[in-house]
Amino acid sequence: MSAQPVNTSVPPDHVTIEIDGRALVVPKGSMIIHAADKAGIPIPRFCYHEKLSIAASCRMCLVDVEKSPKPSPACATPVMDGMKVHTRSEKALKFQRSVMEFLLVNHPLDCPICDQGGECELQDVSLGYGRSVSRFNERKRVVADEDMGPLVATEMTRCIQCTRCVRFTDEIAGTQELGGMYRGENLQIGTYDGKPLTTELSGNVIDVCPVGALTNKVFQFKARPWELTSRESLGYHDALGSNLLLHVRRGEVLRTVPRENVQVNDCWLSDRDRYSHQGLYSADRADVPLKKVNGEWVEISWADALAEATAILSANKGDDLGVLVHPSTSNEEGALLARLAKGLGSSNIDHRINQRDFSDAAVAEAFGMPVAEIDKAAQIVVFGSNIRHEVPLLHARVRKAQVDNGARVHVVNPVDFDFAFNTASKQVVLPSQLADALGNAELRAAVAAANGNAVVLVGAIVENHPQAAQLRRAAAEFAAATGARLCRIPQGANALGLTRAGVLPAGKDAAAMLSAPRKAYVLYGIEPGLDFADTATALKALNAAKVVAFSQFACTSTRNVADLILPIGALPEIDATLTNLDGREQSARAGGKLAGQAREGWRVLRAIGGELAVAGFEFTDLAGLRASLAPVTVQVAASAAATAAALADGYEVVATTGIYRGDAVVRRASALQAHPLNAGPRVSLSPADATRLGLVTGQMAKVGSDAGRATLQVVVDSRVAAGSVWIESGHGATAPLGAARVTVVAA
Repeated sequence: MSAQPVNTSVPPDHVTIEIDGRALVVPKGSMIIHAADKAGIPIPRFCYHEKLSIAASCRMCLVDVEKSPKPSPACATPVMDGMKVHTRSEKALKFQRSVMEFLLVNHPLDCPICDQGGECELQDVSLGYGRSVSRFNERKRVVADEDMGPLVATEMTRCIQCTRCVRFTDEIAGTQELGGMYRGENLQIGTYDGKPLTTELSGNVIDVCPVGALTNKVFQFKARPWELTSRESLGYHDALGSNLLLHVRRGEVLRTVPRENVQVNDCWLSDRDRYSHQGLYSADRADVPLKKVNGEWVEISWADALAEATAILSANKGDDLGVLVHPSTSNEEGALLARLAKGLGSSNIDHRINQRDFSDAAVAEAFGMPVAEIDKAAQIVVFGSNIRHEVPLLHARVRKAQVDNGARVHVVNPVDFDFAFNTASKQVVLPSQLADALGNAELRAAVAAANGNAVVLVGAIVENHPQAAQLRRAAAEFAAATGARLCRIPQGANALGLTRAGVLPAGKDAAAMLSAPRKAYVLYGIEPGLDFADTATALKALNAAKVVAFSQFACTSTRNVADLILPIGALPEIDATLTNLDGREQSARAGGKLAGQAREGWRVLRAIGGELAVAGFEFTDLAGLRASLAPVTVQVAASAAATAAALADGYEVVATTGIYRGDAVVRRASALQAHPLNAGPRVSLSPADATRLGLVTGQMAKVGSDAGRATLQVVVDSRVAAGSVWIESGHGATAPLGAARVTVVAA
């Protein structure tokens, strides 16, 4: 046999095709639309979305394939070696124009009043492929709308049944809440039961909808797209640091949409990050400096406010001063706070305001496995986390790993939380037994079998537990023994950045400087009535001290404890950098206008540092500040080992933060507060414990601890481990309960 020439230019598992006369080398098994997109050849489409499965239902992407007697959908036709495709031939254009005409048969002629106008895929494609005059004379069909909740507005008569929203809730969110009902021309998309969407990612159906059927209810009829200016920013309600765009009109943030970054949030956005901008415009927004005079609040000028702040700090230097910082504070502000504390001789500075156990001097650490690789892990252990509420898009990564790549997910929790993935094993134990549960031989063997392609995700239930040091040690030992990568979720949007900026105590930690009160405190970005792990102890200490509060909100709890309120901007209003859970430093640009006389926090700190002649405040602008930034190493002081709770006869507390109660901005976003996931203050306990106490769902119960007491509604929930109660923090009603154990009796 004679030798045959070998085409070395085509890699293995690739084929050569031709699209509109252009020769392309593309992977086997890919679709025509993939090849065309990679080559920059436009093909119209509606149902196709690169992050969703292929439906091939709209037929808008029909193309002409040589030797094929019928048109082929580009999204569902695999490439073959030697294939020749025409996307703009007379035949292909006829197919596409005919499909466009059919799609518009029942579509309402309401473009002038449609909230999607100006950014509607159907509008754009119909301009190029639609007819100027309709040949359809029959009555158009009308579909009744259903209420999908406070976040997503519906106009289902516009729906073209592309099923993108259905596939999103099924494949990405994992909730299967949307589907097609009826048949033929009566087909319509809905929720079957008429209930609101409950997924924490529901806003993404707005982004994938190619028409105006699903729109943003909060933004609806507020502005036209061409009136908006886009600003790059970041999500600041969890440690993922989702990339997003703020859409702003005349300084007001009207809408938030995702900005694609495959290494962080892919192209999705959690509802918490999408709708929290509402909270920026709360009635109690701090917009002018305030000073307490004889128990009354008086508006003062910035010059007087800076002089007052300087006087308070000058009179309370060294160990008399405590600096408490919210963990979503930016790197720039954090670095200045660390410099300010050092210049005043105080080593009492901390951002770990939700932590209870400091005996191991634990600080935030970057993930041992990059978040973008977690969906490729073979074994995943979720340890002490309601991950779906804690970091919604990290939960989506875990689901993707399980659904797409067959990962085995193991859960060790005190509550059988609702997850959108299946579990290979599940242990629901008391909080005090979490460490022992990691010793399970079968679990260890399963994870060790992954040969290092495994990850342990450690969440807030562990990190904020009264005996957290023991649990962190157990997680580290488990990871070391099995070869898994340890990923401790930082407790705050910028906890890792503040750790690197030196916002850590060489002296007293957050708990110590409140249990042993200082004479004066700086509160930075904190809502004192809701943000501390032990609210009662915090308020007692703050009420007896001089307090300078740098705050976005002049809320009741801040007014009660502060002597001076300095209004500062929130992240969507300032230029800033945050460091996410991967250790990735990301930048946000100022979008919204500062409220009233509020100022960027770094400017206020710069002025105070300058007045106090503290080193490190010589810069004059943000660029100068950033040029001076460098990682700071702090030898963090460890506190005494945590002791067992005094109420030995009580119930162990499973404390989680409500998904929409985590910080001051989210708590003021009215649409999120109206969402079904915002369950409200309550105490959940197992059926066995409820029977023993004579309690039923809906009844009120008195819940007490050494810290305080509360009256809460009872929920009998079989998911809760017997011997414990599940209570969400972030609510005023649950704030007094800052303990590991509580007693429960009928009210």
